[in-house]
Amino acid sequence: MDARGIPATVSDNGTSILVPNNLVDTLKVELAAEGLPNSGTIDYSFIQDQMGFGMTDNEFNVMERASMQTELARLIRNMNGVHNANVMITLPEESVWLNSTHDSATAAIVLELAPGHQLDSSQVRALYHLVSKSVPNLPIDNIVISDQMFNDYFYEDQNNESQSTLSAFEQQRAIQNEIEHDLTRNLQQMLGTIVGQDSVIVSVTTDIDFTQENRTEELVEPVNIDNIEGIAVSIERIEETYSGEGIEEGGIEGTGDGIINYPGPLGQGPVDFERTEERINNEVNRINRDIVESPYKIRDLGIQVMVEPPEGFDTLPQDQLNDIQQILGTIVRTSISSVYAEELTQEEISEKIVVSSHPFNGRTITEFEPTMGIPTWVYVIGGILVALILLLLFILMRNRRKRAEEVQGEVSDERRPYDLPDLPDEDSSESAAKKKQLEKLAKEKPEDFSKLLRTWLSED
Repeated sequence: MDARGIPATVSDNGTSILVPNNLVDTLKVELAAEGLPNSGTIDYSFIQDQMGFGMTDNEFNVMERASMQTELARLIRNMNGVHNANVMITLPEESVWLNSTHDSATAAIVLELAPGHQLDSSQVRALYHLVSKSVPNLPIDNIVISDQMFNDYFYEDQNNESQSTLSAFEQQRAIQNEIEHDLTRNLQQMLGTIVGQDSVIVSVTTDIDFTQENRTEELVEPVNIDNIEGIAVSIERIEETYSGEGIEEGGIEGTGDGIINYPGPLGQGPVDFERTEERINNEVNRINRDIVESPYKIRDLGIQVMVEPPEGFDTLPQDQLNDIQQILGTIVRTSISSVYAEELTQEEISEKIVVSSHPFNGRTITEFEPTMGIPTWVYVIGGILVALILLLLFILMRNRRKRAEEVQGEVSDERRPYDLPDLPDEDSSESAAKKKQLEKLAKEKPEDFSKLLRTWLSED
């Protein structure tokens, strides 16, 4: 593109080339016709171009495996969230004997995923089936898949046939080991970036609650929580008032058997009576819930961390140990289920963490045996060889300089101007006048001059 005078800019860390919009389509066609861009990978089209009578079986097998890896990587890159893929396939050698056992092929795949993207179980199963069906004699057990962060992706059977044969204890133990493995790996990566991957050892133990709970809740809550009131469905108000005169004093005294001189009622003044009654029917929120609690809850968690101090120190500084203790305390509080974490105090969380710092003495140190010194005669022979090499270089440089001087002298002789003889004095004869006219015609009108020459030649 530089030779054609097309402005271009390299961007995206050298992965893209920006050109003017009106030249994009034309450049794609022209570069594709020249075989550009050339990725350098070997695919099935490359095998077709290289096929010939001189190709050996080994060459064909190498190109076939390389093309198979390229095509598989190209298929995997089409998956959502996969930016790039590297595939390594190992094919067994074919045997000519009938009774020999046939080995299986193996495959290792490293994926470069988009930031924050995680493959779900269905994508992992599809990836395993894609690789297994693309390579002959490749079982799923011989495939290993990981990403750029060294996270492994294992194949999980959709029918869970393997888990059906496991006992309840084995299933629970497998789940507990997987949880502890994930926590240990994450802590190892995080602390390794602080103090070094080889300078920290992490151990995690968990207590998992496998109890599964099914319950039904029927709750009644007020609509207005502040006033603890519901919605008024019906309201009934009753108001009664009465005003009148009371009973006059006097009356007939009581008589009869056993009643002697019973006094009459006393008199009352004016009477006023008033009664107000209000009946309100309120409706509240009635909530019915069917809850199934997860059987996998982390009930307790313990973390043990050993850190090797830097060289020259017996232990890590106390500030770093406090930082690690605080980080692990946050992980413990967030990892334990909220049902059990609410009851934990800061002291109880600190008791679940142990951070120690001391040198690691279990490493194997390879001791190298002292080698014998180089004899003196080796230095003498080496010095002589160096002197001869320098002498040869000096002679070659001198001969090259002489040859260059000779060539330069010949060129200067060739470029030396020749002495030209003086032109004769101008002739004023008729032939000289015609000659001047012809020269003037040749300079001013070369086409007419050429026509005149062709005419003269045809007449001759």
